[in-house]
Amino acid sequence: MRFVSVRELRNQSASVWKVLSEEKDLVITSNGKPIALLSAMVEEDLEASLGAVRRARAQAAATALQQASLQAGTDRLSLEDINAEINAARRERAR
Repeated sequence: MRFVSVRELRNQSASVWKVLSEEKDLVITSNGKPIALLSAMVEEDLEASLGAVRRARAQAAATALQQASLQAGTDRLSLEDINAEINAARRERAR
């Protein structure tokens, strides 16, 4: 996968669009760090492509939550403990 700097995207956009049509995906960088993914698509596939990106983000978020749960030790809570946490949060919200 090709990496393109923000500066290159700004200053040489025509060549970047050409590369995008060939590569299909480009990583946009700022100060050498990836900040965005630029992906080629056609209008007919826009909704499907957006749906795929959203599903991937949701999966990544769920994985991050699972990792945080493992690190915090909350993956070992009993159903009784979970229900107590839910009830406490509901009481707090009702105030």
